[in-house]
Amino acid sequence: MHSMLSYRLHPHEECVRGDSSCELAIEEKGIDVFSRGPFSDGGHVFRYDVRMFDASTLRLYNSLTKREEEFVPITDKSVLMYTCGPTVYGRPHIGNYSSFLMADLLRRWLEVKGYRVTHAKNITDVGHLVADRDEGEDKVEKQAKAERVDPLAIARKYEEQFLEDEKALNLHEPEVRPRATETIKEMLVMVKELLANGHAYETEDGIYFDVRTFPAYGTLSGNTVENLESGARIAVNEAKKHPADFAVWKKTVGENAQHLLRWSYATGERVSTTGDDPSAGFPGWHIECSAMSRKHLGPQIDIHTGGEDNIFPHHESEIAQSESTGPHPFSKYWLHKRRIDMGDAKMSKSLGNILTVPDVVAKGFSPLDLRYYFLSVHYRTNLKFTWRGLEDARKARRRIVEWMKEMGQLPVVEDGQALAIGDQIARYAGQFTKAMDADLNTPAALAAVFDCMAWSRNVPAWSQEGVEELRSCIQMVRQTFGCFEPEAEEIPSAVQKLVEERSHARANKDFLASDSLRNQIEALGYEVKDTANGQQVRRK
Repeated sequence: MHSMLSYRLHPHEECVRGDSSCELAIEEKGIDVFSRGPFSDGGHVFRYDVRMFDASTLRLYNSLTKREEEFVPITDKSVLMYTCGPTVYGRPHIGNYSSFLMADLLRRWLEVKGYRVTHAKNITDVGHLVADRDEGEDKVEKQAKAERVDPLAIARKYEEQFLEDEKALNLHEPEVRPRATETIKEMLVMVKELLANGHAYETEDGIYFDVRTFPAYGTLSGNTVENLESGARIAVNEAKKHPADFAVWKKTVGENAQHLLRWSYATGERVSTTGDDPSAGFPGWHIECSAMSRKHLGPQIDIHTGGEDNIFPHHESEIAQSESTGPHPFSKYWLHKRRIDMGDAKMSKSLGNILTVPDVVAKGFSPLDLRYYFLSVHYRTNLKFTWRGLEDARKARRRIVEWMKEMGQLPVVEDGQALAIGDQIARYAGQFTKAMDADLNTPAALAAVFDCMAWSRNVPAWSQEGVEELRSCIQMVRQTFGCFEPEAEEIPSAVQKLVEERSHARANKDFLASDSLRNQIEALGYEVKDTANGQQVRRK
């Protein structure tokens, strides 16, 4: 069945192909371009015929196989899902949250479809070295030294900020949030298994995974053992058998002799030794997620998500470790969120071009505006963040929220139109479902919402059955996107005072003063609307 939908490609979006071939990119996604037209802001509207799959079939792009596949969980109607969480050495930036939002969207849609999801999202509070290498300073400890506090105090400080941001962005709470520092014993069990079965070897400074013992290394990223050389993201270490070998355990010796967070290799208990101590150490970054996933979800999972920066070396190494100590495949499906750019560069702490959720709020936006902005673009499309793009997203989200509120107050008139209305609502709900089932095609899903919005406002009379079906459809959209619940907006006292003065002016028929006060209100970034229930004020 074909469905005609509209989707506007804004200037701040890139095509799936990553170049200017927008029409080709859309056609490659299974969409026939019907018509398009440039707009004054450089955007385009594509009118297209979407070749959708059966509504009961969810298809996802698997980064491991490089193709869209039908989603079939290991256990019927039950999904085990792992998301790489933050390294808590600073407040995560909004680019980090784009990956977490993608995972949250996926989880929500799986639950809408009736799956029972068990979701684990970790906290990395040790072992993640600068530039993702095997050599160098621990990110958490580096920040601890800068702030002159204990490393775990730093970790808990920024973990708390991370949780605050996730709550503001309305992310579902995962079933478990394991911390790396609380999973050391499980990591050491895996390290010793790798040593015993010949997949790892010991050197003076640590224990390394031997990538040549795992022929599939490179399948996810394309960085095969044959092609890897010393260079970006591969630390030079003469003790390694191959430049791509990675640390699963680092001893507190040499350059790591000052590492504050250390554990006994023999017992997994934290120790307080100082200086060189080869009997103690800390885990490599990659082994952490393998061990935490195995502890809380078992040796094999359905879905692993993360940002595209995690593909290599982190996720590639996770696969090697997990499949060398457990079943194949470790994860059936791998989903990766494309990065968020600021201008022509990716958003990154190291580049100093980051924005945080509080930064967005300080500009007058709701965190849910940011959520909508990120989710309105397909997760495999690069987004170039702009404040104008966020403003457009705020306006679009507001339109949907106001429509949903309006539809919640529909008067019911029994006039025999129930069947026709129900069929039309089912068509829009079907378009939304098919779009989401097509690799979480959120632009097409939102197009169905806007089409339904336009149609519903032209229905002359609503039956009880029609109202109930529309509200059911609205609830599905709300549950999926998580950003359409009404929010209480705090109006500044200065604006509120002007509103009250305008109310008095209108009561006295002083419309010249009323218009002047309206202009003053608008100059402060708010707008006022006169309704039967009085004045309604909101941010523009």
